[in-house]
Amino acid sequence: MRCYIVFDIGGTYVKHAVMNERGDFLEKGRYRSERHDFQRFRDDLLRVVRHAQASYELSGIAISSAGSVDSDIGVIGGSSALPCIHGPNFKDVFGGATGLPVELENDANCAALGELWKGAGRGCRDIAFVIVGTGIGGAIVKDGRIHKGAHLHGGEFGYMLMDVRYANGTLECKTWSELAATSALVRMAAEEKGMQESELDGEKVFALAEGGDEAAQKAIDRFYFSLAQGIFNLQYAYDPEKIIVGGGISSRSDFISEINKRLSALLSVVSIAKVRPVVEACRFKNDANLLGALYHYLERRGELGAGLFPPAD
Repeated sequence: MRCYIVFDIGGTYVKHAVMNERGDFLEKGRYRSERHDFQRFRDDLLRVVRHAQASYELSGIAISSAGSVDSDIGVIGGSSALPCIHGPNFKDVFGGATGLPVELENDANCAALGELWKGAGRGCRDIAFVIVGTGIGGAIVKDGRIHKGAHLHGGEFGYMLMDVRYANGTLECKTWSELAATSALVRMAAEEKGMQESELDGEKVFALAEGGDEAAQKAIDRFYFSLAQGIFNLQYAYDPEKIIVGGGISSRSDFISEINKRLSALLSVVSIAKVRPVVEACRFKNDANLLGALYHYLERRGELGAGLFPPAD
């Protein structure tokens, strides 16, 4: 059975795993990300590859990364918390140093592919994947493949305009990220309570609400309605089989049910809307990027094989 070394390059940590062709994790680890010095970044990653090669015969390197990833060329455009990764050709640098094939893809796209392969999107061909964090990002899967778009901005759902007002010659706009990201929840709760945003975080807002704090409850209600509004719009713009939601907040046990309550409210007043979005939480959580990076590698290299994309149970 073939083995691969898989990396998920994040702003704080680089997670890595040795995985087999079926997507099983053989070993996992992480180290702190080098942000500015690409030589050090390169050395850290190669050290992990060589350590893995001491125990496994590796067939390739699969990478998930932030930024506008050009999977064909191997270059990461755009910007991220790691300035040093933007510019170098990963296929040349890491393929040249190891002699192994290298494939890379955007992290949100990888998370979507991981869920498509073995998670909440298993058996689907068309899904929208939404990541709710400090901002909102995501990915579009069409016919089992990532749709990147003409400018590599496919799935950048956080840019959607949700609240546009024009009055007295002034135009005001708020995006989905500004209304439904976790940072928006904290901001709204701070405004309701007359506090500084630095005094709160998402967990504290939910704790306050559970303790009966009306200001926190109001902020959470606005947050969930904004999430539901964006999900409603995605359903009717793309009409996917499922909309899968990830990010740390998706681990809350009531997260999906709270979104569904607001969707029911919206559907009750939009009589023309007959399709109810099917919303599920990301099943693989922090491992979805690694799993999807491997799926992307196998697909690009023609190594996916029969039975690795099975129908839903």
